[in-house]
Amino acid sequence: MTHQLPRPSASADRPTLLLPRRPADSPARQPTTGTQPGRPPARQQAELQGRFELIQRLGLPTGAHQDYDHFADELAERTGFLYGFVNLFLEQQTFIGLHQPPTGSGYVIVGRTMSLEHGWCPEVVSRQKALPLPDVHASPRFSGNHVVDAVGIRSYFGAPLIHSSGITLGTVCVIDPDRRPLSEARRLRDLVTDTGSQVMRHITRVPAR
Repeated sequence: MTHQLPRPSASADRPTLLLPRRPADSPARQPTTGTQPGRPPARQQAELQGRFELIQRLGLPTGAHQDYDHFADELAERTGFLYGFVNLFLEQQTFIGLHQPPTGSGYVIVGRTMSLEHGWCPEVVSRQKALPLPDVHASPRFSGNHVVDAVGIRSYFGAPLIHSSGITLGTVCVIDPDRRPLSEARRLRDLVTDTGSQVMRHITRVPAR
């Protein structure tokens, strides 16, 4: 089934993930900004337009989908992380695949969308390379982030979803409140990268229209 997408707009509001924030008296870190660090807005908009058109041609879902939830479930299980995502970059980060702890577990329950300015996936899309962060606080560049404060995340591993056309559709990633040993970084990165390859094979199994 073809999914109709709204046309990208440079001035459109970008909903943020509805997450509880830390109390006002807690020290706040500055969120990351920009969907494509170091790239001019005009180039970002052109890339977004190309991504929208490719997603339409591929007939990709733009909301929750059981196939991609399954990928997120498997990725979280393989890595031992609490949260797993298959994330399309539309006018907001859109989690067409999502794995998270059950309601009542005591962990934050996340929604299906998040601002393009939050998290570490914008860095993965920009650099078009996997990003292993066994401890996000090990680097000041990555420790200052809305997701760190809102969910209490300590580790992140993400890999890009790159189409053969060269367009990056989004990412697959996992996050967790506990940091991971540096000795585990390569193995976890490879697991996430392998899942990204599986997702891309699934996406392209039917020829684009």
